[in-house]
Amino acid sequence: MVRYVYDFDGGGRDRAGLLGGKGADLAEMARLGLPVPAGFTVSTEACRVYAGTGAPPPGLYGEMADHLARLERAAGRRLGQVDDPLLLSVRSGARFPVPGVPETVLDVGLNEYAVLGLAKSPARERFAWDSYRRLVERYGTAVMGVEPQLFARVRHRVEEQHHVADERLDACDLIRVVETYKDLVKERTGEDFPQDPAEQLRRAVDAAFASWNSGRARELRRRAGVPDDLGTAVTVQTMVFGNRGTDSGSGVARTRDPETGAPGASGAYLPDAQGEDLTAGVREPLPLEELERLAPEAYARLLAHLERLDEHYGDVCAVEFTVERGTLWILGVRPGDAGTAAGPA
Repeated sequence: MVRYVYDFDGGGRDRAGLLGGKGADLAEMARLGLPVPAGFTVSTEACRVYAGTGAPPPGLYGEMADHLARLERAAGRRLGQVDDPLLLSVRSGARFPVPGVPETVLDVGLNEYAVLGLAKSPARERFAWDSYRRLVERYGTAVMGVEPQLFARVRHRVEEQHHVADERLDACDLIRVVETYKDLVKERTGEDFPQDPAEQLRRAVDAAFASWNSGRARELRRRAGVPDDLGTAVTVQTMVFGNRGTDSGSGVARTRDPETGAPGASGAYLPDAQGEDLTAGVREPLPLEELERLAPEAYARLLAHLERLDEHYGDVCAVEFTVERGTLWILGVRPGDAGTAAGPA
């Protein structure tokens, strides 16, 4: 039987052709003992089958279900459970960065019942509805084909009505945004936003493969000289949350000075935010050194991991990370990236 799905302990950087750059580097970091959220990767071979047949390989969904069951047992939570559900991120990535790759979909598994379980205390209401808002917006765009600017108009209209920025919307405002988003999805696609978490996951993976094979993506790759048969892998991970309050946040760090190449960490950190918020520029990020004041243990661990990665790869590395309630998680690495630390890896 052909295998299409691999846990992180079944790979490394030498398997980037099969697992994509993202999946291979996550497997490599897991092998090094770094704190990588648990997950699995659907291989580029599955994408190539999809390209040839217009459908996922036979047995793929069953393989994904088996690997998901392992994640659920390890986490002690189930996808879609009403009380404190397991949530997932879905990211595509080829062997090396290429144009036309769809955005990451966060918070897969939330629905109208699970969001209530996530918001089981007043202190978590805003976090829960903000997470659901992110899911409907990203999933609606990447999977269901709704134009992103339409979601932006809804959010900006609510912000203007309340004279606040996005991060200042309260739980009631975010409930209103989510319900309006869902109405928008229904209006534009003719279908309701899917409430079955397993369906959300399957469709997110299918959408990544379909996007790779779209006419626009093919044209962008042609211009960049990237072969179509490279394929993209899709990495599924347990969600970690930088938007859980002031003791959480997301950032990007580099293992050396980007100007001189001298050893020493540099980068940016945004409290109470997910990685996508860095790229979006919702707020001005703090210098990485501020993390030492906000979460000293997480900062000390980050410095140790940066040193380990620099030594392992023998080159400057850009590292994407999240702090969730003081606990550090490493989400991505880009060896050889000496650019400005301004967005997620």
